[in-house]
Amino acid sequence: MGTDFRYNTGATRVPWAAVGENYNVHDLMEIIAFLMQGEGKEYDDAMKAVWEQVKKLEAVATPPGKLSLGSNVEAAEKACNEYLGIDSCAFVTNATAGFEIAYKYAGLKAGDEVIVPAITFVATMAYPLAIGCKLVFADVDPKTINMDPEDVARKITDKTKMIVPVHIGGYPVDLDPIMELAKKHDILVLEDAAHAFGAMYKGRKIGTIGDFAAFSMHEVKNITSFGEGGIVTTNVPGFAGEMKRARFLGLDFTCPIKDWLYNITPIQGKHEPFVAGNYSTTEIQGLGLKLQVARNEEIIEKRRKAAEYLTKRFTENDAIIPQDLGNDDIKPTFHLYLLQIDPAKAGGDVQILKKKLEEKGVTQIAHFGPLYRFKVVQDMGYDSDEIAKTCPNCEEVFYKRFTHLPLYGLSDEQLEYMADAVLESVAEMQRGE
Repeated sequence: MGTDFRYNTGATRVPWAAVGENYNVHDLMEIIAFLMQGEGKEYDDAMKAVWEQVKKLEAVATPPGKLSLGSNVEAAEKACNEYLGIDSCAFVTNATAGFEIAYKYAGLKAGDEVIVPAITFVATMAYPLAIGCKLVFADVDPKTINMDPEDVARKITDKTKMIVPVHIGGYPVDLDPIMELAKKHDILVLEDAAHAFGAMYKGRKIGTIGDFAAFSMHEVKNITSFGEGGIVTTNVPGFAGEMKRARFLGLDFTCPIKDWLYNITPIQGKHEPFVAGNYSTTEIQGLGLKLQVARNEEIIEKRRKAAEYLTKRFTENDAIIPQDLGNDDIKPTFHLYLLQIDPAKAGGDVQILKKKLEEKGVTQIAHFGPLYRFKVVQDMGYDSDEIAKTCPNCEEVFYKRFTHLPLYGLSDEQLEYMADAVLESVAEMQRGE
């Protein structure tokens, strides 16, 4: 059992409620105003009408008995399990927390090696870097910006304990060769699936293939749990039942200490036990996630259509290398649109293109910078220039070839304008303008 026991004793002569201070009607109206923002007389009139109805509701309503780790969190986990076809989902504070559970299970120690892609978000490497592991940066596949399995094979040593493939932009990593390498060398695989909730690889949902996986429900992702949250999963035999204890401090109700409600027992890792952390989530987050999971396929489909439109438009100029849309084996989530150019054909590199797009009002961000270029990595003793020599694809694509475009929240007019702006900008480059 891994739920939060506090306190909610129910109907007794002297109860002990779980919620110390409930939210009142004034608080609720502030929340409504935050989620439904607007201005003008029509908006003000509508808010006044809502206020009157909410005041009536307050007179007959009962506040929730739990705000953390209750039935909504359980319902969100059930929805994710059903969606992914597994039974191990635990709802945690963010994907980074999910990574930490997996890293702790592996029993990482200073000097152990963890292979991560050269391009990813800093959260991927944060825990192993913090505890003194050696980060080994795998070069990227220039077509997808994902981890290159061939370079992973070259960089495995007898000290390698984990491989962390990252599905950048929701486009699945080529996992079969990575899983084969991991099995051969007894290495754990943690899928950083932050962008990839709903992606498919050869008939299987991303996040169900590696030993562990973590998804992000941060506000910028395809679906969110009110701004923050993550789902962590596992394929490790026997560990699914430990996921929620690993999520909440190792509470163990099966063997309580004398005269108390529970015990605190360690979580069994791959080789030795570890101490659990606290990555609790709220009931409101659980409700939000459950609602958005239910429409995830619809969300992906809208993004796919936008990506199809851009890819079709970009075929008008062979200097532009459009996003691969996947196939029967690869089904992305289209969290981001990968835009690349051939510098030789375009008459310049992507840095020029990015400036031109900015001037035209098109927001685009290359996800992400090379990890080994960050000061935190350099200050931990890594030589950025030496690492760069082992990641030539990363250096080439980041500085010369790629950026990402948004795929959501755009009208047809905005999508058309963005496509026009890219085509016009590349044409300007080719003319030397």
